[in-house]
Amino acid sequence: MRLAVISDIHGNLAALEAVLDDIAERSPDAIINLGDCVSGPLWPKETMELLEARGIPSVRGNHDRFLRDHPEERLGPSDRYAKAVLGESWVQRLYDLPKTIDVDSEVYAIHGTPTDDATYLLEDTDSGRMAPSSRETVIARLGAAMNRTVVLCGHSHRQSMTQIPGGPLILNPGSAGMPVSADNSMKSGLEFRSPHARYGILTRRRGQWGAELLALPYDWDRAAAQAEALGGAGWREALTAGTVP
Repeated sequence: MRLAVISDIHGNLAALEAVLDDIAERSPDAIINLGDCVSGPLWPKETMELLEARGIPSVRGNHDRFLRDHPEERLGPSDRYAKAVLGESWVQRLYDLPKTIDVDSEVYAIHGTPTDDATYLLEDTDSGRMAPSSRETVIARLGAAMNRTVVLCGHSHRQSMTQIPGGPLILNPGSAGMPVSADNSMKSGLEFRSPHARYGILTRRRGQWGAELLALPYDWDRAAAQAEALGGAGWREALTAGTVP
């Protein structure tokens, strides 16, 4: 079995198209999306149309939920833009996405943790910077998902693969469309990242699981120009350098 895993597109159609083209060349058995589909000053509606046209199953991310859950004054600029462009029907369809997906008997897909889409599974930010969590903390966050063979998570935009002794392999494919968010309140607390579009391919071979972590070039100047045209101050640096201005 080979499963392509994407996450955290945040409305970046240019990056998503590059990722899907690369996936097509590698011919996995299926694709799954781990949420945060549209929130960004880019192409929210076009992104949803492409995901739906391809029939890609998606977990609901915290930003997908915020568009319905949060009043206007609590939404960040990217969420407000996405909500305004999408309209009521798309906002409801995003909200109705499943919180988790059982890909098969071994693979379990979530956005953040099994019980909280807005908490990182593998990282802590208590120090003001994003840092790997302790094994004990990750195990506590997994809860009943410790009995899974593979857990797929997103949310942190940090591409990684972690094996919990006696527990699951955890794959975060990284962000397909947004290395960091210019709306992020952590600002300089995020580590410096590259602007590449990231995803992963999970493979089961002879009863064992492994993964490829991929980082693709795409036309990030096109994405930056779109953000700037829509008034996304600071997004050029975020999209083209992978750092929060």
